[in-house]
Amino acid sequence: MEPVPVDEGDAGMTGASATYALEGDGAWIARARGLAAAFLARAAEAADGLAVSARAVEVTQLVVSELVTNARKYAPGPVRLDLSISGNALEVGVQDGNPVLPVARGADPGRVGQHGLEIVMALAEALEVRQEAAGKRVTARISLVDAPGDP
Repeated sequence: MEPVPVDEGDAGMTGASATYALEGDGAWIARARGLAAAFLARAAEAADGLAVSARAVEVTQLVVSELVTNARKYAPGPVRLDLSISGNALEVGVQDGNPVLPVARGADPGRVGQHGLEIVMALAEALEVRQEAAGKRVTARISLVDAPGDP
């Protein structure tokens, strides 16, 4: 089933936002990455002066991929993807039905997988995890512009 746009705000403004319900089976992760990249492209095209670096798009897609993968793997029911631009940053929020909050694990070179939260923490400017009435919400803040000296 295709992701359902719940609300696609005006991508032409700095305060652009969009919300998608990711329901059913299928290629959730690829679809969510595509939605995030398309959202950023629309926002950058429509907003005067909003710069979105190629690195920011790639980081956004990786963060979305990790958060949606975790929600799909560990939570029952639908997943909601929220994207919103505030200033020169994108907030990526993923809400799911599992009330258990994720915890970053200690370094273990022998561990295969289960590094998603650590990857998100390394890439995001900020990370917030909070319980909701029906589950939890994980929100990562990603800079849309490269810092001086970034490749």
